[in-house]
Amino acid sequence: MRIPASTYRLQIRQSFDLDAARGVVDYVHDLGADWLYLSPLLEAEAGSDHGYDVVDHSRVDPARGGPEALDRLAKAAKAKGMGILVDIVPNHMGVETPVSNGWWWDLLAKGEASRYAEAFDVDWAAGGGKIRIPVLGDGDDELDALTLVDGELHYYDNRYPVAAGTADDGADPRTVHSRQNYELVNWRRADAELNYRRFFAVNSLAGIRVEVPWVFAESHAEILRWVNEDLVHGIRVDHPDGLAHPGDYLDALQKATGGVYVLVEKILEGDEGLPPNWAAAGTTGYDALGDIDRVLVDPAGRARLDALEGNLEDTTASMDDVWPELIYENKRRIADGILRSEVLRLARLVPEISGADDAIAELLACFPVYRSYLPFGEDHLAEAARSAAARRPDLAERIDALYPVLADAEHPAAIRFQQTSGMVMAKGVEDTAFYRFSRLTSLNEVGADPGEFAINVAEFHRRQQARQAALPASLTTLSTHDTKRGEDVRSRISVIAEIPREWEETLGRLRALVPIGDGPFEQLLWEAVIGAWPASRERLHAYAEKASREAGTSTTWTAPNEEFETAMHGLIDAVFDNPEVNEIVTGFVDRVAAAGWSNSLSAKLIQITAPGVPDVYQGSELWETSLVDPDNRRPVDFDLRRDYLARVDRGWLPPIDETGAAKLLVTARALRLRRDRPEWFSRYLPLPAYGTAAAHLVAFDRGDAITLATRLPVGLEKNGGWGDTTVVVAGRPLVDAFTGERYAGGPLKVADLFAQYPVALLVPDDTDLTSLLGENE
Repeated sequence: MRIPASTYRLQIRQSFDLDAARGVVDYVHDLGADWLYLSPLLEAEAGSDHGYDVVDHSRVDPARGGPEALDRLAKAAKAKGMGILVDIVPNHMGVETPVSNGWWWDLLAKGEASRYAEAFDVDWAAGGGKIRIPVLGDGDDELDALTLVDGELHYYDNRYPVAAGTADDGADPRTVHSRQNYELVNWRRADAELNYRRFFAVNSLAGIRVEVPWVFAESHAEILRWVNEDLVHGIRVDHPDGLAHPGDYLDALQKATGGVYVLVEKILEGDEGLPPNWAAAGTTGYDALGDIDRVLVDPAGRARLDALEGNLEDTTASMDDVWPELIYENKRRIADGILRSEVLRLARLVPEISGADDAIAELLACFPVYRSYLPFGEDHLAEAARSAAARRPDLAERIDALYPVLADAEHPAAIRFQQTSGMVMAKGVEDTAFYRFSRLTSLNEVGADPGEFAINVAEFHRRQQARQAALPASLTTLSTHDTKRGEDVRSRISVIAEIPREWEETLGRLRALVPIGDGPFEQLLWEAVIGAWPASRERLHAYAEKASREAGTSTTWTAPNEEFETAMHGLIDAVFDNPEVNEIVTGFVDRVAAAGWSNSLSAKLIQITAPGVPDVYQGSELWETSLVDPDNRRPVDFDLRRDYLARVDRGWLPPIDETGAAKLLVTARALRLRRDRPEWFSRYLPLPAYGTAAAHLVAFDRGDAITLATRLPVGLEKNGGWGDTTVVVAGRPLVDAFTGERYAGGPLKVADLFAQYPVALLVPDDTDLTSLLGENE
């Protein structure tokens, strides 16, 4: 298996297609990344910026450049010795535009007689032999809007097939509709009455049954061509938790590809590990992201921020109880709301248990992780059963009856429960609770637990040693297309934990000037403004709207609260138009910016040099101040980055300022060393510090490369700096890969190491490093 030293993620779309990607191959190589990591390439819905709504598995999307452009990109990468990792989507297909998806169109036209009835996961009995398509508006006579056009049924811009022989008698469109294998229904009915499996609660993404051999074969034929023709060397599997049998799927993928490098987009909770039988090198790195963020958070700030959150939520309860209860409440609301149709489908699989739907919903709400992979993870089911019975004693008998069914890996209800629990977790936590819990929003990130406030250096080292031992080829990341806040937004917000009193006072002043009546959401929104500043008015308005509707406390997607949203948008406008508000915001930004940049450089160095395969999200070699998608898919200015990299390689040691060039220096030097000197990163040894500021250092020895990074920079400065703090390394000549400063080895004063930057990367000074470090070496 070919394993990358690092990856660089590119979002491939019409505005940045495969030929555009080819145009930055030289830059990515010069930056030091080993592989390109591409978003989905198969043909997707027209205009799709993300590519997860595949409509045709048989070809590279022409809008993304087509197969010829992939060939050209692969040749360019190969010429630089680089590999290519591609994101694939085995769980679902895009069905928003039925005529664009041949499989779905055939299914709608022929119903259960379609060859593709086996491919899509439809409960035909529940729909009376029809697929329910939730697209109709709220009027009583919406079906009167149907028209017959060229042998198709049209509902405004939506087109649907007409089954053979169902319109030959000249019947009106409404009558013709009643004869089809599908039923167009009001969009609100999807929550409880949808009868096809989908991705989370997205009606336009229909689940497919990739466990069926021919479905696997036909949906992966083009992907396998890429591998067989040496165009692609690794695969990132999107959302394996949606599959009926993820382990079997990974086995099939390994066999079909000959065992290429495979990663799974899997979120692990706490100490949860990947199933040991999975044929995968690891995850896409959210677990590493959570560890790195938390070692840079000051645990001393927790008590005051807990109290502030309690005041905002008007509760005296401990935050140790508030967060788990919020998770439960939101998951139960999701199970009873937008995913009610999945709960009811599960209940239909156990008709012998009366009232099973309530018990199933409770078990889903209490499930402690995303899903189990029976028999692996049955302990999580047992935990959920205990918790559910304790919360709802009235359901204990039904839970007892359900348990042996849901623990039977072969039972259809158990298979579907496992597919459903992750949906409930994702919608209840990532897409709801993360927007309702505002204690320190840098912790509200995909794959991380906001209930874990901080970890100490010893615990961080323990987790890295575990990663080195168990999954050394797992990806690590700080930003992705799914992160709620870019890595440098989080780094700045985390400074709040060092100055909680100042933040409380600042927030109080802002809330007094522009109150909107939702305390926790106001804190979340103000932290986003501070973290992303300077940000455009348009970006902040878009974020506020999405975040508020995801939170669902004062407004929602389906029933927007006009009065609240007007006040909320007024808050954003006040940042730009009200001099007093602007002064408070920019003043606090000035207070935390330098410390945030220090956190950012530390996080980046730690991520690139710690165990795992580091991924750099497009453009994040400079400050990554994006907010949630689609903000994090904005165009990247590669010309600017080329210029900075060329200047760095000519000897420029950039200051730590708003340009972010210092971060590019750190990124390039560390990536080049990971790629060109892999033997220097062969182990993980914690490196202790000694002296008055020892707690402010994260240091580890990877073999021949030594990482040193600053944590809690505000407290460090307040206490007088590094003082007498030292680290002791082997007595051999060393050079800092960032500054070119040389050291004799042995005891080293941290103040000397960090004279220019808050990070250092020490490597042997007995090797020609010119190609790695640039001309200043």
